[in-house]
Amino acid sequence: MELESLTFVPLGGLGEVGMNCFCLETDGDLLVVDCGVSFPGRTHGVDLVHPKLDYVLARQHRLKAIVLTHGHEDHVGAVPYLLRALDRPVPVYGPRYALAMVRRRLEEHADAETGPMHALTPGKRQRIGAFELEPVRVNHSIPDATAIIYRTLAGTVIHSGDFKIEERPLDGEAFGHDALRAAGDEGVDLLLSDSTNIDVEGRSGEEADVAVRLETLACECDGRFVVALFASNVYRMKAVAAAAKATGRKVCLLGRSLHTHSEVARELGMVPELAGLLVTSDEARLLPRNEVCILATGTQGEPPAALSRLASGNHPAMALEAGDTVVLSSRIIPGNEKIVFDMIDRLERLGCKVLDRKSDPGVHVSGHAACEEQRHFLELCRPKTFVPVHGTFHHLRKHAALARETGVRQTLVVENGSVVELRDGSLEVVDQTETGIVHVDRGRVVDPGQLRDRELLGELGHAVVTFTVDPRARYAGSLDIVQRGFLHPDQEDAVLEEAVRYLDDDLRRARENDLDAMEDRARRALKRFFAKRMSGAKPLVTAVALEVPRG
Repeated sequence: MELESLTFVPLGGLGEVGMNCFCLETDGDLLVVDCGVSFPGRTHGVDLVHPKLDYVLARQHRLKAIVLTHGHEDHVGAVPYLLRALDRPVPVYGPRYALAMVRRRLEEHADAETGPMHALTPGKRQRIGAFELEPVRVNHSIPDATAIIYRTLAGTVIHSGDFKIEERPLDGEAFGHDALRAAGDEGVDLLLSDSTNIDVEGRSGEEADVAVRLETLACECDGRFVVALFASNVYRMKAVAAAAKATGRKVCLLGRSLHTHSEVARELGMVPELAGLLVTSDEARLLPRNEVCILATGTQGEPPAALSRLASGNHPAMALEAGDTVVLSSRIIPGNEKIVFDMIDRLERLGCKVLDRKSDPGVHVSGHAACEEQRHFLELCRPKTFVPVHGTFHHLRKHAALARETGVRQTLVVENGSVVELRDGSLEVVDQTETGIVHVDRGRVVDPGQLRDRELLGELGHAVVTFTVDPRARYAGSLDIVQRGFLHPDQEDAVLEEAVRYLDDDLRRARENDLDAMEDRARRALKRFFAKRMSGAKPLVTAVALEVPRG
């Protein structure tokens, strides 16, 4: 009799940070676990990216549900794009906060249809096809974060989700030590665990300690007390609200995403500290400065975000001045250092006191487990096999080494697209599927060719030439050239006048007899001119021939 098997296929989040998404399949039933996005920074005209979902779409007849571990965008942000691509609605399971965030996202995607949404409650088991799910409470920087135990005929799998371990969680929701230990006693065949902070020794720190530090800083501040944070960090929002209340301040939110998370958290009763404290920016401006606390987006120096605009003095609703305190209650994402330091410099020029994690370590703790917590998770579960997830290749390898130290029999480091089979308590990579990235601009997928054109436009510039032809497609004059992005203003007029003369002469000698051929000739001729005249310049060139009637 052939033994049952379970297949694990990561589509995003392995070998990278963000875009977390994987599939579990057994006995003909498929689950998609998390479906997240990443934000690509300054990629030309792209709002976000998500994993290619072709693997799921090719097997959607077996898809039973989408299962979510928590509500961060790198775990739920791509759910609308998956739902939109499916031929039928499928149910979505997840913690209350994650489901609330998905509902908010679906308001922006009228063409994405979902099946019923089911809340996962820690300790309450849920049957989905061939899978029995048991959610387990874990701590993280967003409410309702869960690990999930999957019990199947092929074995028991635990996915940690994003986690940390706190002894004094601000919401009183204790980490699920007992449930994980009980699963370990029963036998865990495979553990999939968050690798993000494997390089950090010791423990990640307690939100309760940050809350104490923020209240102290609010007490010491004689002006406006500004705290910049990731909008989804509801526990930090709770801490700031408590500090504001203790120091007699009202709370003003600056940033659309902060309003979204605040509304969701208040609807679910997760930030009672904000009751009676919230004021609009107009109301905050009328209050004495020492009675105002501002929560702002923009910890990474993003130009459109609230804090960057405050630093530049061009926020439409608020202005900072000497005596105000600004706390960057976050980490700096690698690659953002220069833009953040520039923003800090602008804030200090205004006379603000600026504190960040480097100058005052007490203002932030990570939402991800450090090495000691990851070891504890492994020791609770005692898995037979281990696949590290959620991290760069370096993170995955180091986490696998830690698992071996704790006695795990088999560890496997894989990346997106690996088809991993669990059978009889052993892992094997049995296939490789194509994966990749989908770029999204204003809610719509950007074709790779279009993205390349945008990149070239940004790098090389663009010239557009228009001219007229007669009904036989012979050149008729009215030639005009405009450019963007590759000629200095001091030389633009002279170079374009020369280009017009050059192209006019070339087109008068043309013998082509159709519109497309004339446009192609004009495009190639203008490219030659710029390459010669501008020492190898290669702007994109668009040629448009306009037919004028005879006579």
